[in-house]
Amino acid sequence: MKQKRLLTVGVTLFAAASMLAACGGNTADQSSSSDSGSGSSTVELTLWGTYGAGSNSAQKDALEKEIIPAFEKANPGITIKYVDMPYDGLKQKLTTGAAAGELPDLIRTDLGWNAQFAKLGVLKQLDGNMPNYDALAAKVYPGLLGTTLYNGHHYGLPLDTNTRVLISNPDALSKLGVDKAPETFDELKDLAAKAKDAGGAVYAFADGDISQWNIMPWIWSAGGDIADPDQTKASGYLDSDKSVAGVQFLVDLYKEGQIPNAIIGNEGATKTQDGMPNGEYATILDGPWMDQIWAGSYPDFKPTYSKVPAGEGGSISVVGGESIVITEQTKDLEASYKFLEFTQSREFQLPMSKAGQMTVVAEYAAEEAEATPGTKIFSEQLKTAKSRLSIPDSGKVDEILKTELTPAFEGKVTVKEALTKAAQQIDPLLSAAK
Repeated sequence: MKQKRLLTVGVTLFAAASMLAACGGNTADQSSSSDSGSGSSTVELTLWGTYGAGSNSAQKDALEKEIIPAFEKANPGITIKYVDMPYDGLKQKLTTGAAAGELPDLIRTDLGWNAQFAKLGVLKQLDGNMPNYDALAAKVYPGLLGTTLYNGHHYGLPLDTNTRVLISNPDALSKLGVDKAPETFDELKDLAAKAKDAGGAVYAFADGDISQWNIMPWIWSAGGDIADPDQTKASGYLDSDKSVAGVQFLVDLYKEGQIPNAIIGNEGATKTQDGMPNGEYATILDGPWMDQIWAGSYPDFKPTYSKVPAGEGGSISVVGGESIVITEQTKDLEASYKFLEFTQSREFQLPMSKAGQMTVVAEYAAEEAEATPGTKIFSEQLKTAKSRLSIPDSGKVDEILKTELTPAFEGKVTVKEALTKAAQQIDPLLSAAK
């Protein structure tokens, strides 16, 4: 979709107008000046996003009724046209728009899409180009920066975030003679032993998949990783002793009957969102959205939230969320930079937090927790949380993990064999991303 700028600017006219203004000359007739802050011209930036997706319109309302008006008031001469789309529709629109050369100025993207579109050459590189990028990047949770990374450079800023923490059913724990959530691998293992001794009516832990989102907190917390820091090689990292230990911990619990087969995709297993409040599962890993889910389906359920059980590597979870990016087709790069800077401000982050999005800026966490106390444990977890592989084929990595790890859970191959085979298939994907 081609967007229309209200007034087109020439570099020469801009320079001339600036010189006249500096000399006190009358620039009233220089209506083609692109100085967005002067009020002498207007630029309309188009933003695509999915704030209205689902039944909750609070985020879209916050953006359109509070945040965009605040930005436009602070930046006379710049207006924002927001175009809302369904989640799947946005991904398709980006794909076709990239191919046709018809993209907006700004996009709120899923963090898993950044590398794919950066590789296509349709996103602006920010590091080394955006004047205050380093200062803005320094304020976000460290693990979030990996979500905008592609081939050694950053193509966006984190916009909103989330992570997974341990959620426990206090009644289920009490039935097993436990008065607090497990804080370490060993304590979760002890909980599983108690559940087994109690006859297996309660599973110690449950999850619904073995993708990066699900398996990486255990690998990282055990001290392992999926690849080297530069994301060039998985072999020697994903199948290292520590990575194997993280997955082996889950496989052992599964073999002891203390993790349901939902973790390997059995459609007949109880979903975690139901098994947790029903008392079938003592603990799960999940995100801040669960409160809203349970408020509607299980209003009397009062879970407890704590950090991911710590292993040798500490307590480390995985980051989720969205990014804000500038496309190569932006009609006014400086105006787009101003909007990106605004998205990192208190005026953007805190209203969105109240509407259900967690802030990416660590210094706002205390204010966020005061307004929404349930976010505090997630903010604590975000201090050490990490991003999944930031490569165009990240989705294929998830498929590889599920394909190769399922036989390990079923006892058909060892965890070492499964991770080695997975690493060998991920290596070419990392090479192709460069």
